[in-house]
Amino acid sequence: MANDYVNIQVRPVSAALGAEIGGVDLKNVDDATFSEIRAAFHQYSVIFFRDQEMSPDQHIAFAERWSTINVNRFFKPLESHPRIAQVIKEPDQTDNIGSTWHTDHSYDQIPAMGSILYARDVPNVGGDTHFSSMYRAYEGLSSGMQAMLGGLKAWHSSRHAFGYVTNDLESRKDGRLSNPDLATQDSIHPVVIAHPDTGRKSLYVNGDFTVRFDGWTQEESQPLLDYLYEHGARPEYTCRFQWQKGSVAFWDNRATWHYASNDYHGQRREMHRITLDGVALSA
Repeated sequence: MANDYVNIQVRPVSAALGAEIGGVDLKNVDDATFSEIRAAFHQYSVIFFRDQEMSPDQHIAFAERWSTINVNRFFKPLESHPRIAQVIKEPDQTDNIGSTWHTDHSYDQIPAMGSILYARDVPNVGGDTHFSSMYRAYEGLSSGMQAMLGGLKAWHSSRHAFGYVTNDLESRKDGRLSNPDLATQDSIHPVVIAHPDTGRKSLYVNGDFTVRFDGWTQEESQPLLDYLYEHGARPEYTCRFQWQKGSVAFWDNRATWHYASNDYHGQRREMHRITLDGVALSA
């Protein structure tokens, strides 16, 4: 529970997931504090920090305490620190990146553990990020649906999201996304996973990267996938984070979905993201 922590202050932001962590300077985290941050990450699936001042090197140093860094193939990197991906929307741009529910890197054979997003420049209002608990989504299904999904695997792919078919996107044309020739990843994962750290069952499909169920055609798969996407976005499974400059969000890609609101046209938003290596997933 939130009051069990000694070195950090923990304020849950919704009943389903998410907590703001106070009393922490991410540039200077001792082992006891880090242990409690890890426990909060596993308990709440996404954790938020306010008023952080981190250089790119300090952002990387905090990330490397969790896992090795997974360099994104498609996002424009920070020139001075190519392990940091830039997620930017300029005032004259109309589309944003990550505007639909998804989880990062599910197209990889070994998907990412988590992502640490740091706000460098934010609009006066808008650009919030929404998160949904895939623990709650699984637990909210009927026992019959849980049993059926428990026997399924699904294919995930980067091709339709980052490949040549997306060349007409504004974010491709203006250089925010690149390397369509590298969008060759296809992977298969259980539809319901046992989280490798908590052991809890989590729904593991998402609208950006899941293509079909293994052994099913895409036409057969789509109606059930559409139902799961709608189910997973139910408001009672979600929380919403309002960014400020210096805010940090760190989410668990095995237990959450997320998307960013595109409601701040004419304003600038710049985020720095580090993605962390995970482990192979199993049912």
